[in-house]
Amino acid sequence: MSRHRVAITGMGAISPYGHGVRALMDGLCAGRSAVASMAEQWLAAIPGMACLVGAPLAEPIDPKAIPRPLRRTMSPMAMMAYLASREAIETAGVTESDCGSGRMGVAFGSTTGSPSMIERAFSAYRDGKFSESLSSGLFFQIMSHTCAANVGHALGINGRAIAPSAACASSSQSIGLAFEMLQAGRQEMMLCGGAEELHAVVSGCFDLVQASSCRFNDRPSQTPRPFDRDRDGTVCGEGAGAVLLETLESAERRGARVLAELAGFEMHCGHSQMAQPRVDSIRECLRAALDGAGLAPDEIDYISAHATGTRTGDEAEAKAIREVFGAANPPVSSLKGHIGHTLAASGVLELIASIEMMRGGFLVPTLNLEEPDEKCAELAHVMRGIERRPIHAFVKNSFAFGGVNTVLVVKRAEDVGD
Repeated sequence: MSRHRVAITGMGAISPYGHGVRALMDGLCAGRSAVASMAEQWLAAIPGMACLVGAPLAEPIDPKAIPRPLRRTMSPMAMMAYLASREAIETAGVTESDCGSGRMGVAFGSTTGSPSMIERAFSAYRDGKFSESLSSGLFFQIMSHTCAANVGHALGINGRAIAPSAACASSSQSIGLAFEMLQAGRQEMMLCGGAEELHAVVSGCFDLVQASSCRFNDRPSQTPRPFDRDRDGTVCGEGAGAVLLETLESAERRGARVLAELAGFEMHCGHSQMAQPRVDSIRECLRAALDGAGLAPDEIDYISAHATGTRTGDEAEAKAIREVFGAANPPVSSLKGHIGHTLAASGVLELIASIEMMRGGFLVPTLNLEEPDEKCAELAHVMRGIERRPIHAFVKNSFAFGGVNTVLVVKRAEDVGD
């Protein structure tokens, strides 16, 4: 059975740098850290919290930018998802009739429902004011598929709807599962991505598993430090990203601008301890994604690493990359040093940034990588600044607790006809 090729024709972003893909790229290219002190806010919520830094949005969401009938069921997380999605369909040139044609579906993930709304619900319950102080839209803000449901509702999308919830791999899974639907001809277009809110409880959970950075509370811009000798954990961020995928035939029929081709996708469950990655699972996931894309390791020009700045996670990823790519030694960097770990949004935001780098012919280095850990040092040379080079294909890694490994492979738009 022949499979449809899949084009990426639209992208949208809400990131710690601001609203829009341009703001995301401006911040990355400037080498600016989006990490800030959250001490006052978080210690008030959780006394004794270890990690006191995070990467919040530079510009708060203005609810009034969304029509009132739509925002009644939206949490801050769903609002971010909607605004990123709106940018994606606008850049793709998708019309209202396209959204409502049945040919378009939505795939949007998050780690949980809105943590701020969940907190509000339980606070009201604790205080005995649940029924009198909460709105009827609350459930639609805290349900696990809030982003997919609200984005689909607001944009009038009536095709297939899926809402992966795999923490740090959520948006990459959304994109990959949408990719498989398009390959199989089940839909012609899929709007997909992920969103996450920054909240004390979310960061506090990383404290509990000893995965958060806590040694740089007085120096927020110096953490996280992916692959670095002095890394001590991850830093949570927030945001949302969306991409519009469609079959190449659909893009050509619409006369749409193709930004890139999504050529490969794989996901594996490593059956590891919940918080311990397995090198062999990451390695086999990488190999399967490359096989699916029909590319050899020496045809990959860049790897956008998951690398969150944890001791075991970065080391396992580095070892798997060495075992798969060997002498090919493609450049590797992690963007989490810039914007923190945006969890369910990380895969799509870093994918968008990598597509923009591919289109512009440059690579952004890992922020805060000063002295590579000897167990990670065999990766590609450490970039000390932006490097100019042609990129024909890249790999995007996304890994989640529980051994959920996800890999996407993307090809340059100019090579789509090859």
